[in-house]
Amino acid sequence: MKGVILAGGTGSRLSPITKIMNKHLLPVGPNPMIFWSIFKLKEAGIKDILILTNREHLSSFIQLLGLGEDLEVNLNYKVQEGAKGIADAVSYAKPFVKDEKFLVILGDNIFEDSLSPYIQSFKNQERGARVLLKEVGDTTRFGAALLNEKNNVISSIVEKPKSVISPYCVTGIYMYDDSVFELIDWIQVSERGELEISDVNNLYASEEQLQFDILKGWWIDAGTWQSYYQANSFIYDWLNTEKGRELQY
Repeated sequence: MKGVILAGGTGSRLSPITKIMNKHLLPVGPNPMIFWSIFKLKEAGIKDILILTNREHLSSFIQLLGLGEDLEVNLNYKVQEGAKGIADAVSYAKPFVKDEKFLVILGDNIFEDSLSPYIQSFKNQERGARVLLKEVGDTTRFGAALLNEKNNVISSIVEKPKSVISPYCVTGIYMYDDSVFELIDWIQVSERGELEISDVNNLYASEEQLQFDILKGWWIDAGTWQSYYQANSFIYDWLNTEKGRELQY
């Protein structure tokens, strides 16, 4: 199984620093943000990793990470042309993953859980997709997942609902089979000019092929200054635990 880290985008919520550098290179704890996604994939046994980023910052990632030798992983790189959405970014991974199942992480997702048990559940899943959820107080800032817990599937995902319709938000951790590329070709550009990953996930959901797991430990999307501060706090606390110390670079 292979891993894909999405590290493009404009990072506008972390402006002005993102006018001169990619947000995934900002420090979170003692390491650049992107290290944590790599660590989590490596911890789960995934060492073949594709990093998707924008052309402007590609050289910075290569200078920092090389081909992954220092981190004992195999890194590949691909440039996403323009900020056209998460689903568009995933489409660039097709030549890399071929017909294998694969895992996608948004590079600004910082979390505590090991991915190993969730990956094993997905490997046992005959087909479809699997997403990781987190129970949060306010899902109006995220994609809210409506669950069919009897069948362990997601009925639908509502992007940034106006009111709280579910306690579970969709995190930026997704697992797909190779049918995802065909589904990406089916969806239409949204009102904000992007190919939305929620539209892809809802196509899986409509066929009862979108399964889920719920993260047990802390999770944060470090895409705003407030959440970026919280991510640093979580990481420094976590590094004082035995599991955290094992992942220090």
